[in-house]
Amino acid sequence: MTGAGGTSETYDLAIDPTRSTLDTAVRVAKLAEAARIDALFTADLLRFDAQGAIGSQEPLVFVSALSQVTSRIGLIATVSTTFSHPFNLARLFGTLDHVSNGRAAWNLVTSSVGEENFGPGELPSPEERYARAAEALEVVNALWDSWEPGALTGGPDGKAVLHRDRVHPIHHSGRFFDVAGPLNIPPLPQRRPVQIQAGQSAAGTALGARYAEIVFTSLPTLDHAVDFTRKIRGQAERLGRPDGLPLIFSSFHATYGATEEEARRLVREKRESIDFERGRAQVADMLGGGVDLSDLPLDATLPESLLPDVASVNRRRGRVDIFAGYARQGYTLRELIIAAQDTGHWAAAGTPEQLADAVEERFRAGVLDVISLSGLADPRQHDFVVNGLLHELRKRKIVAPDYTGTTLRENLGLELPARATAPVRV
Repeated sequence: MTGAGGTSETYDLAIDPTRSTLDTAVRVAKLAEAARIDALFTADLLRFDAQGAIGSQEPLVFVSALSQVTSRIGLIATVSTTFSHPFNLARLFGTLDHVSNGRAAWNLVTSSVGEENFGPGELPSPEERYARAAEALEVVNALWDSWEPGALTGGPDGKAVLHRDRVHPIHHSGRFFDVAGPLNIPPLPQRRPVQIQAGQSAAGTALGARYAEIVFTSLPTLDHAVDFTRKIRGQAERLGRPDGLPLIFSSFHATYGATEEEARRLVREKRESIDFERGRAQVADMLGGGVDLSDLPLDATLPESLLPDVASVNRRRGRVDIFAGYARQGYTLRELIIAAQDTGHWAAAGTPEQLADAVEERFRAGVLDVISLSGLADPRQHDFVVNGLLHELRKRKIVAPDYTGTTLRENLGLELPARATAPVRV
């Protein structure tokens, strides 16, 4: 968090397809750092038809490039444990932490798409994906901790001196991986990059409660946020984790207006532009993809027979739970299509002051620690975000005015977790 008791903000990188993707990202990264935003966030969707016009950049390569044109802003890369090996993950994120001088963060996902490119076979069940993720994370942490403090020192001639007795194999032999270790790159500036986890199904919540320092979530209402935060922090407390962990990270889909009426008009125009026939497929996807809504009238509610058993869904159970809940509350198909435009994320509209009120409500309720913003590339949106919303949040002492340290971990107020004890066996 940026300052004691404050909330932190990240910027979700958006790329302009009319320019070089790196040129655009460099420009946005510099704007975000000048605004003292804590981190840049990159997603990774792994499938061609989900990417839009210009595809999806490989996150680690992309943020590594941005590390060389910035000096303080954190760099969050999304990488899946379903399609990655923990030794590679430890080396890649370790290298990012080195080249950025301690600004790396890993957003761990288990992926709901991509098996056609990473096969063989169908996507494993959520339980299987999260079991693999837990083991991968255990291995990665053990590798990062395989170098004791003082394992690498400077000699009298200025050359590095390796103390081999302070570097240890991890001897991991588990269900999914066999990794001897130790890691073959020096100790990291942060020792461990900041660990973020995305996923709010039962299996995802269990993983986040046990390991995550920050959880990235889709929490469309305050009630959703309160329920999720109580659940995951209760699990974390029972596991003996420090109070207040994991931090809650919410995306924020904001519609800004100079006046309340302008914001309402922009929301109305967005809704009027919705392709409701295409929206049927969007809602079906939010319900797990196995629902046929082609013949249902737009102003009808969804019968129970069309709603999936969340426990039987193999993809995005957290999102399915949200939209099935909406349907059971009596949302019509039209209302579900409108809600699907924000894919289950928190959305609000108003002036910067009104949007600051919405952020403050969640912050004061103890269910918001990190918030994702967007829009810096557009001059008008930049003004609303930086001189409007962030200025207002800083005035209310919800967001700190400047970076408080040189590493991302310091700027987020995160202490280092206890070192892993080698050897690790699962």
